[in-house]
Amino acid sequence: MESMFFVMAILGCGDGNQQCTPARVMPTHYVTMAECRAALPDQLARNTDIPYPVIGADCRKSGVEFAQVDAKRPRS
Repeated sequence: MESMFFVMAILGCGDGNQQCTPARVMPTHYVTMAECRAALPDQLARNTDIPYPVIGADCRKSGVEFAQVDAKRPRS
């Protein structure tokens, strides 16, 4: 089972960063949010072909996230 990771969504926005919508999700998986954010400038520079007046990017959680169970608490 795969654990949680982060992906980068490239967003296409109207003028003034209004009404941004995901244009594509990059296939690279990042282990941490910090790794994803560090890659933002490079990925934005590589994705200038999106037909919107403004482009942006956002790092998002993806994958499976497991809840932690407190071993001291009885299960009901």
